[in-house]
Amino acid sequence: MHWFTVVFLIALALATAVRLWLSRRHILHIAANRETVPAEFSGRIALGAHQKAADYTTVKTKLGTVETLVAAALLLAFTLGGGLQLLSETWGRAFETGGHAHGIALIVSVALISSIVDLPFSLYRTFVIEARFGFNRMNLVLFLADLAKFAAIGALLGVPFVFFVLWLMAKMGGIWWLYVWLTWVAFNLLVVTIYPTLIAPLFNRFSPLEDADLRARIESLLAKCGFRARGLFVMDSSKRSSHGNAYFTGFGAAKRIVLFDTLISRLAPPEIEAVLAHELGHFSRHHVWKRMALVFGMSLAFLWLLGWLIGQDWFYAALGVRSPSTAMALVLFFMVAPAFTFLLQPLASLYSRLHEFEADAYAAQHANARDLAGALVKLYQDNAATLTPDPMHSAFYDSHPPAMQRIARLQTYQA
Repeated sequence: MHWFTVVFLIALALATAVRLWLSRRHILHIAANRETVPAEFSGRIALGAHQKAADYTTVKTKLGTVETLVAAALLLAFTLGGGLQLLSETWGRAFETGGHAHGIALIVSVALISSIVDLPFSLYRTFVIEARFGFNRMNLVLFLADLAKFAAIGALLGVPFVFFVLWLMAKMGGIWWLYVWLTWVAFNLLVVTIYPTLIAPLFNRFSPLEDADLRARIESLLAKCGFRARGLFVMDSSKRSSHGNAYFTGFGAAKRIVLFDTLISRLAPPEIEAVLAHELGHFSRHHVWKRMALVFGMSLAFLWLLGWLIGQDWFYAALGVRSPSTAMALVLFFMVAPAFTFLLQPLASLYSRLHEFEADAYAAQHANARDLAGALVKLYQDNAATLTPDPMHSAFYDSHPPAMQRIARLQTYQA
């Protein structure tokens, strides 16, 4: 057995074991706190709602443990099980091995197989778990229509992008990874730019905000914060789910403010203003650009590493591949990389949570911290977000601070 095979198996086993351990901790911690509403939320969240959130989170976490095991098994099947080699040989009968058509066929096949494996989990999550807890409003026809749209968009944008990447890898010599990185950055910025006006409307209807009082309140907030948006829109999220949210999208003059219709129906105008002030805090503190810079920086490092690995025969052989190619290198690298980087996830989560605290502080300066706290309590209850996550599980996975920490910080701004 090759030394890198051993390293890969150890990394995969460790990442999988930690995921399962975190899930078990999370389930046990939630169960231990299920019968009592935390004192910080006493009188604001009923015991029944607290228990519903506990049960909802537990069921989702249990499904996640199955997904973790299936993902590990699929990765082993693709690599050491010979799945990628089999796909390469199969497509080699139709296309020249190592050619662009062969590479695209290989990558699309892997994506399709992975999607098929994920499909039962998505169906179960939507039509069993979400339905059981009263969140799902989607029927099977809409689910399949969304799936078809995602596939069409993926093909329309993804296939030309993959072709261009493979072409760059073949033509740009030893520094192909730099050209691919620049293309990756440009592609992501393009998608972010066209998403609000070309992609999002394929899935939801966006209507101008008609509530004159709420619009005036939001426009006053925007003026106070020096923020310009192209429009205020309400999204018909209720046709899929009863979960509520709001977000900003787009760049420059194309920035849009989007409110879920479920959010408007649940929160009072001052609470909506406070939620939007929080989102404005992300823009004011340049969190979006900072996160994109971090992602782009990491992708540059990964592509540089791939630029070295692509010429190492042991990289392919140790992972069950006998037919090296640029496409195979891409697939192998981005398949196995998460096994080696998973233990760094708490750093990314911590970085995100720091941004959330900064955005909360900004909201407290430009709106009412008490209104934001009230809105968060309602959202926690309406979305059945557990108030008692396991601290270790939260440190790995939660991009937002736990409810008690966030509310406690907001209370200090009220003083």
